[in-house]
Amino acid sequence: MEENAKKPGLFEEGGPLGFLHSTVDAFETFLRVPGTVSLKGAHVRDSVDLKRIMIIAVLSVVPAAIFGMWNVGYQHALATGTTASILQNFWFGFLRVLPLYIVAYVVGLAIEFGSAQIRKEEVNEGYLMSGMLIPLIVPVDVPLWMLAVAVAFAVIFGKEVFGGTGMNIWNPALLTRAFLFFAYPNQMSGSDTWIHLKKGETMIDGATGATPLSYIREGADALTNCGAQYGTDVWTMFWGGVPGSVGETSVIAILIGAFILIYTGVASWKIMVSSVAGALLVGWLGNLGGDAIPAYWHLVMGGFAFGTVFMATDPVTSPQTECGKWIYGFLVGAICVVIRLFNPGYAEGMMLAILLGNTFAPLIDHCVVERHITKKNKKAKIA
Repeated sequence: MEENAKKPGLFEEGGPLGFLHSTVDAFETFLRVPGTVSLKGAHVRDSVDLKRIMIIAVLSVVPAAIFGMWNVGYQHALATGTTASILQNFWFGFLRVLPLYIVAYVVGLAIEFGSAQIRKEEVNEGYLMSGMLIPLIVPVDVPLWMLAVAVAFAVIFGKEVFGGTGMNIWNPALLTRAFLFFAYPNQMSGSDTWIHLKKGETMIDGATGATPLSYIREGADALTNCGAQYGTDVWTMFWGGVPGSVGETSVIAILIGAFILIYTGVASWKIMVSSVAGALLVGWLGNLGGDAIPAYWHLVMGGFAFGTVFMATDPVTSPQTECGKWIYGFLVGAICVVIRLFNPGYAEGMMLAILLGNTFAPLIDHCVVERHITKKNKKAKIA
């Protein structure tokens, strides 16, 4: 009987190459449903799984990515005084952003696959979204080797050491940016980092690569022109024709992604709305205290919109309770503007606000649940 038993396949457990089972299984199930799903019995059967959620999340970021690639070419043309068509601007940006994507996915997925092999677990699709976000939140001119080091740090110490997808405390994409910001500050600040210049190219006189947020915080008039290259009027910042991280400049493109996430139920609209409310409240209080920047400007400046829609709503690192989502979102928006108002050395505050929110998300959920239990116990005693 034992001799007639079916031998394990080449890549199955016990087979000659069984140690590669996780890797092979990941490629086999990438575009199709595995044959191990429940078909009958007392199991919840739903068309929504991690793979579909990640694909929807990735698709929601595509408008911001496409616009960001065009904007890279557009800002290059403005800085060098050249003229280019829409397609030429996009192609220029595409060729510059593509290496960032290659590095982010190759390094991140290599670590994901290696970790799954070591733990003898399936490779989850969680990094698909992180790999999509990372190139959009870093300067377009960041050296590729720095990006590789930052991605490796974020995936290993921010995700895999906690157990992989679904177990991480902080958003891996934001950890990548945080590592770059603190380890290589010179490459993450200054006007030159936001405009890609080819070897030998220089900016024309009067052009600037500073973002509106950093330019204002350096002392420029917040309510007039922000330099010869562009204005800081709300409309310009809303449609996105300003320097900045690749995917963070166009609020219109980001709102398209927000609609997709909310319509499909992948992201929480409560976090988005409460984050906006927190930012407006603190911005308004800042106006009462003498700050010249209108409160609503914070919604279209820097990475606020991008962070609110795509990162603060990360279901793994944000609260799970409905009340907790309101509290968490409000704190993220409020802390972001507090940093912008009171920390002149760091014009942008969204990255630190979300990471701080991630840290306290479990505590927020704990407090909400405990309060709910206390209220129910009181009602039970009265009854």
